[in-house]
Amino acid sequence: MILDHLLARAAVRLAAAGSPSARLDAEVLLCHALGVDRTWLYTWGDREAPSVERARFEALVAARAQGQPIAYLTGEREFWGLSLATSPHTLIPRPDTECLVEAALARATRPEGRLLDLGTGTGAIALAFASERPGWSVLGVDIRPEAVALARHNAERLALANVAFGESDWFAALAPDAECFDLIVSNPPYIAADDPHLARGDVRFEPHSALVAADEGLADLRHLVREAGRYLRPGGWLMLEHGFEQAEAVRGVLEAAGYVEVASRVDLGGHPRVSQGRRVDDGTGGKRP
Repeated sequence: MILDHLLARAAVRLAAAGSPSARLDAEVLLCHALGVDRTWLYTWGDREAPSVERARFEALVAARAQGQPIAYLTGEREFWGLSLATSPHTLIPRPDTECLVEAALARATRPEGRLLDLGTGTGAIALAFASERPGWSVLGVDIRPEAVALARHNAERLALANVAFGESDWFAALAPDAECFDLIVSNPPYIAADDPHLARGDVRFEPHSALVAADEGLADLRHLVREAGRYLRPGGWLMLEHGFEQAEAVRGVLEAAGYVEVASRVDLGGHPRVSQGRRVDDGTGGKRP
């Protein structure tokens, strides 16, 4: 069977299985099985499919038809123009999270500074920021050792020397008197346990602990706002990704904690996705806003 026919048949199968991007899924999986890019595929689609690569491709299509995420099947995902290794131990980086990177970059106006990324996962946010601000020192932490190892692997692949990763349950492994940051960012769990979206799409296969939070999805967001002031320099910014229906609640939590210039930014779909606030010095030398 020639490649074009193999691709068309796979796209039909994936569409029947409910994939909203069946043709693209099939192309990505075939390129992965063959070890080529899509330009090569468009140019040489009339070639015969090698038997070993064909069997590999058909196994990938079968897994995708069962709902397995493309990023886990290929082991990589692009984020901020960077190719990142992925694994089932971490969330899959999503385009909407680039809104958080944009927010951080907008506040990183000085040539040097320090940024902390909490719950770093693949390291996507930390690595994207580090690639744009080479004079800044970036630290990403995660409670899962598998995630920390993956983030370090991605940093090595990208040859980014201004970023480091370590294990920590949020701020637990950081000393507030020794660790002080200009920017703190996080994409924490923010989905309620009974949210029907958990039974759909890629999230069915992603780590539950990285998705779900108590208190209607707000528990971790509240915790981060409560604790972040101890680790922010006066004038530093806290920036949090959240569900698009949570923006008002998160802004309220930030304001109640004493943050100023509180506002939300919209994602690619026009939904409020990131809320932020600036820590002010209370005049007593305390680190909480």
